[in-house]
Parts: sequence; structure tokens; C-alpha cells
Amino acid sequence: MNIPANLRYTDTHEWIRKEDDGTISVGITDIAQDRLGDVVFVGDAKVGATLAAGEAGAVVESVKAASDIYAPVAGEVVAFNETLDAEPQRLNEQPYDAWIIRLRPANVADVDALLDAAAYEAIAGEA
Repeated sequence: MNIPANLRYTDTHEWIRKEDDGTISVGITDIAQDRLGDVVFVGDAKVGATLAAGEAGAVVESVKAASDIYAPVAGEVVAFNETLDAEPQRLNEQPYDAWIIRLRPANVADVDALLDAAAYEAIAGEA
């Protein structure tokens, strides 16, 4: 399993990275992309929307299924990775480089409460 130690995680298989500008990038983990199979569409992100923690902020569709991408913390969607419009397969090729949405968290301390790599690995191995 590829689980970078410098990221935070959710039990719904999103990864979270703090950015220098105070936003957070959200993507799907290597485990998630592997389970989904070949990703063919990424979208439905509403830039400017305010999301509650756990609320769907985007969708990823693959040849197997469609899956919501959930906000790991409450905040405002400030960007969608438009590269994924033309190249959704980047989620399969480089899941930790291909962020899906960026959020401005309502409380940045909430990010630190998310799963670290060891905790995510423990729950991911059970799923």
C-alpha cells in the first residue's frame, strides 16, 4: 500500500494536504483508485460552495462505479483541478499528485484531527 506519511486521510479514502496559502487539497488514495478501476470522469465540484464535513464535494466515475468525494472538514470549495476534465486517468496514474478539489477550511485545526498514515493503513487493511 502506498500511504504517504505527510498527508492526512479519511475513512472514506480521501487524502488531505495542507497548502501554504491556508487551503487544503483533497484527492483519493491509491487504495481508492485501485478499487475504482479506470477513472473516466471527475467533476460536479461547485467552486464557491460551502460544505459541511462529510458532505459530497465532487464525484469520480470509473468503469466500475461512481463515487462521491467527501469534504474531510467543513469549508468552502475554492478550486477544482480542471486538468482532470481532460485527463481523469491521472487519478489512477498519480493519485497523490492529482488533487480533485481545494477547500478553505472553516477551522484548520480540524485537519489535524483526521487520520494519520498509520491510522489510515490500519483501517484500510480491514476494508
